[in-house]
Amino acid sequence: MQIVALVPGGIGDQILFFPTLDTLKQTYPHCEIDVVVEPRALPAYRISKSVHSTIPFDFKGRNSLADWSNLLGILRDREYEIALSLGQRWTVGFLLWLTGIPTRVGFSGGGGDMFLTNPVPLKKDQYAACMYHDLVKGLNIHTPCPDLAVSVPAKDLDWADAERQRLGIGSGGYVLIHGGSSQLAKAKGIDKIYPVNSWKGIIQDFAEKQPDLPVVVIRGPEDTEFVEALLQACPNLKVTSPGDIGKLTAMIAGASLMICTDSAPMHLAVAVKTFTMALFGPTDPEKLLPASNRFVGIKSLTGKMSDIAPATVLEKIWAG
Repeated sequence: MQIVALVPGGIGDQILFFPTLDTLKQTYPHCEIDVVVEPRALPAYRISKSVHSTIPFDFKGRNSLADWSNLLGILRDREYEIALSLGQRWTVGFLLWLTGIPTRVGFSGGGGDMFLTNPVPLKKDQYAACMYHDLVKGLNIHTPCPDLAVSVPAKDLDWADAERQRLGIGSGGYVLIHGGSSQLAKAKGIDKIYPVNSWKGIIQDFAEKQPDLPVVVIRGPEDTEFVEALLQACPNLKVTSPGDIGKLTAMIAGASLMICTDSAPMHLAVAVKTFTMALFGPTDPEKLLPASNRFVGIKSLTGKMSDIAPATVLEKIWAG
């Protein structure tokens, strides 16, 4: 059986869709699952357990008729039996209808219902992974949404072991920080960056209360400016720069605690079950974190990240 899933969105959206893909693979163990994914989110599938191959397509780009025709040709050539669409745009539904894929599952209410064979109600008031997982009900699958899970390549685990040795981290664990610097979020005007001065207060408190517990900050491709400013404020901070999502996941898995903003690394921390303290500005923790004592969301009362006091974060941390 050949299955294709059309999954627009960034890396975080892909990770939240992993439980749906895992359920499909468990239900149809001999199937091959392909995903159509935006180029910026392709790295997510380095750590997927269930996907056979990826097809890059920029859903939000200015696609020409030739771009759509090329995707249509790819989908037709592979003779899929089932298609799932995470988006609700009527154009995507129309594309799937043109492919002739016999079973087409997607969320109702987006204007493309007429092109779907099995529309599913979109229930937004729940954890996003569970919301996405509702799509399998269109295939008469009614199993509960499984936990987020990933498969980290062995060479990435080895890299993380070597990285911890390089940083001088012993076997007692470490605190990992991700500051949430995202160029896309900035471009959209979404407040996801916690101020450097606030991070400084948290880091200094750890140095006083847990001087033997190393604090490590993640420096990704978009985090250089943020990390440099943080290092000026906290010169003794350790810095790790994982080269890909597998290495990043391995570093998160080894941490005793992850402190981060609403971001893809937050979802990775959930997947590897690292204790996580996540800071939210305008977004909703209940829709982006599962209900668990391991994952605590702190929501700004004003919707602004800068209005979350370091004391509020530290109170949650030291309360256990």
